Amino acid sequence: MLQSIFLDAVQVRASDIHIEPDETVLRIRQRVDGVLQEQIVKERRIASALVLRLKLMSGLDISEKRLPQDGRFSLKIKDHKIDVRLSTMPVEYGESVVMRLLNQTEGVTKLTKVGMPDDVLSRFRRLIHMPHGLILVTGPTGSGKTTTLYGALQELNEVGKKIITVEDPVEYRLSRINQVQVNPKIDLTFARILRSALRQDPDILLVGEIRDTETAEIALRAAMTGHLVLSTLHTNDAVSSAMRLVDMGAEGFLAATAIKAVLAQRLVRRLCEYCCTDHDPDSRERAWIEKVASVKLTPETRLKQASGCHRCNNTGYRGRIGVFELLVINDDMADALRSNDAGAFVKAALASKGYQPLVVSAINEALQGITSLEEVFIVAEQIDESGDWLMKGEENQDVQKHA
Repeated sequence: MLQSIFLDAVQVRASDIHIEPDETVLRIRQRVDGVLQEQIVKERRIASALVLRLKLMSGLDISEKRLPQDGRFSLKIKDHKIDVRLSTMPVEYGESVVMRLLNQTEGVTKLTKVGMPDDVLSRFRRLIHMPHGLILVTGPTGSGKTTTLYGALQELNEVGKKIITVEDPVEYRLSRINQVQVNPKIDLTFARILRSALRQDPDILLVGEIRDTETAEIALRAAMTGHLVLSTLHTNDAVSSAMRLVDMGAEGFLAATAIKAVLAQRLVRRLCEYCCTDHDPDSRERAWIEKVASVKLTPETRLKQASGCHRCNNTGYRGRIGVFELLVINDDMADALRSNDAGAFVKAALASKGYQPLVVSAINEALQGITSLEEVFIVAEQIDESGDWLMKGEENQDVQKHA
């Protein structure tokens, strides 16, 4: 049964498998393109046997059922080598298991394949080839930050450069790169590894996530002392990210000097090319697009919408693509960081050359027929600030309400 579960997951390109025992049934759910799809197994009694088998494969303690456990194992499905990260958790009717599937056969996604527009890609490439500075990639969990950073590392991975990564956990194993996994149980934290990594004469450092003040300050000082530092931060957009480090306790002058750019991103689902149909936006949708993206739509403008066929499992979508917002720190923004003036920073950021909000990036993908307006609205809802500074004035209340 496990073999068939993994085979099915690989065929539909699932990123996660959830095994959840209920009172009378066993639920097996797969996350495909960010959305869970459910299968019901009526043989509830096999749940404990499945969990036991998975624990043995992961080298976990099979006698411990009261505490959460984390493990890892690899397997081969057809021609795919799959690395599985497993997490168990005691629930009311047994143990819930979630498995993250990492397809090692496909390898690391190149920067050219993540969906960056050409202008954003060329600017981002120039930034990652700078000799020093901090570059932040931000977004919620599951927004593709790690994929973007691994794509950047792949381009930077040369014989003449020493690269060290600090991750929790290590997702893809890369040759010639020294990858260190955080282990809080033995006090091997981000900050502690970073301090040691700086004594290893690195050229480039990747910090999986900046979670606390200590890690933030070490990363900022490393960026000031001749190292290129790449890291992630959990924030809604690029504009709020730099000030978040200051709010965490980092010194304003450190942030102003070290941070070179912030890349915010989200993932939107690609429309299935075999079954998508034309969508004629109504007057309110047209007004919202024209206001937010500052474009003029013609009466003949048509978008695409999801339909559903056997190729996309009747979802209307197949695969995902990133939408991006790149903010390069200029002198005005640096001055605002030094004085801890959030209002001045936002004003300078919105006025900066080449800045394009995430929502506008998503709208551009919809206008090209790559994604649907429904997916654009999801991105807009995730970014609270979009309604505040992109659409002002009482005359736009109806448009805002619809959005």
